[in-house]
Amino acid sequence: MEPPVPTLEDLVARLNPAVITIQTPTARGSGFFVAAGTILTNVHVVGAETTVTIRRPDGSSTTAHVEQTAPAYDIAVLKVTAPLEDQTTISMGSAVSARVGQEVIAIGTPLGFLQNTVSRGIVSGLRDVGGVTMVQTDAAINPGNSGGPLLDRHGIAIGIINSGYQGREGLSFAIAIDHARSVIEGRLVAPTSNGAAPSQYQQLAPSVPSQTDQRRANAERAYQQTLEALARRASTLDDRWRNFKAGCYTGTVAANLDHEWFGFWDPRALPGAVAPQCDSLWADLRKMAQAIRDDVMAANEAARQADILPGTRRDLLRRYKLDYPAWER
Repeated sequence: MEPPVPTLEDLVARLNPAVITIQTPTARGSGFFVAAGTILTNVHVVGAETTVTIRRPDGSSTTAHVEQTAPAYDIAVLKVTAPLEDQTTISMGSAVSARVGQEVIAIGTPLGFLQNTVSRGIVSGLRDVGGVTMVQTDAAINPGNSGGPLLDRHGIAIGIINSGYQGREGLSFAIAIDHARSVIEGRLVAPTSNGAAPSQYQQLAPSVPSQTDQRRANAERAYQQTLEALARRASTLDDRWRNFKAGCYTGTVAANLDHEWFGFWDPRALPGAVAPQCDSLWADLRKMAQAIRDDVMAANEAARQADILPGTRRDLLRRYKLDYPAWER
C-alpha cells in the first residue's frame, strides 16, 4: 500500500531546508542535499570552481567542495566539510518510472535571488538526448533554478533541474536522477548516442566545454597513465614479495590489503619474523615499495594542483589499487 500523498504545503515545508543556493564569483544556481554532507547540482552552476558558497534558506552560509563532476551529464557532486547533524535531505528515486501527466514540483532560486521558489507542473515527456535521459516538464523554470530538485508528489527527487528552453514558455528539462546516483556510486559511463538522427532537442544535450575543462581532462588522462605505469610496478613487486614470503618470512600478513607489502607502513600488518639471511632482500623490497609510494604521492599532488577533483583522484587510485591511507601518515 502506497503512503498517503502529503499536501503540497506540508511537502514543501518538510523539504525546503534541503534546497540551497549555490554562489560562485560568476554565477548563482541551486542545489539540494541527498545526504547530510552531499549536494547535487549542475556542472554549469559550479563552473571551473573547486570551492563554492552555499546559502541555506535560514540565511546561514558555508562552503562546499566540488567532489565529482560528470560534464557529459552536467552533474556535479559537492561535499560539505562540516554538515549539520539534523540536515534535511531529499531521497533519490528514478525518472525511468515517471509517467507522462504525473504532477511534479520544482524548487530553486530563479534569477539567482528568489531563493526556494516553488513551481508546479506535470511530466510532459521523457527524452533521450544523446544517451542522457531528460525529464521534460511544464513547471516554470528560470535561470537560477538550475541544479535544484524536480520532485514527485511524495517528495522524491526524479531529476536535477537543468534548463528552460529559451523562447519556449512551459518547456523545461531536468536530468534524470538515475544518472546522479550512478555518479555518486562510481558506476557512470559516458553517454552514447543511439544512432538516431539529430533532433530539435540535440541542442539541449548538457555540455560545458571550456578551456579549464579541457585542461582538467588532459591532466586527468596524464594522471591515469601515470597510475597505470605505477600499477605495473606494483604488480612486479607483488611477484617479488610472494617469492620473498615463501622463503624468508614466517608469520601472518594482515588481510584486506590490496598489496601485502603495504604492510611496510603498518607494523601491525606484518607481525612475523624475517629470516636473518634475508635482511638485504627485505631492505630491497622496502626500497622498491617506498619508491612506488613516493611516486604515487607525487602524482596525486600534481593531480591536485591541476584541479583534478578529489572524487576523481580517489576513484582512479582505487581502480589501480594504489589507495592506501597509511601512506598519508
